[in-house]
Amino acid sequence: MQAPAMTKYGFRIRTRDGLTVDNLLIHGRDGGDAERKLRQMYHGCEIIECMPMVDAVRGPSANFEDVARLIATC
Repeated sequence: MQAPAMTKYGFRIRTRDGLTVDNLLIHGRDGGDAERKLRQMYHGCEIIECMPMVDAVRGPSANFEDVARLIATC
């Protein structure tokens, strides 16, 4: 059984004290899940911007067999 896919979401918020916080990254199953987690940490914040982050640097993830094969060739 595979775990549900998690996406990283980038937030820009204004705290209840009026401070702006940029580049808040939170993992979530979807945008609503990430927003729920954000609001647990920053009570009373205003979300200015929310965008899913695309991880272009990473390639496909390796499975156990790929890692074992890599170790065996060393």
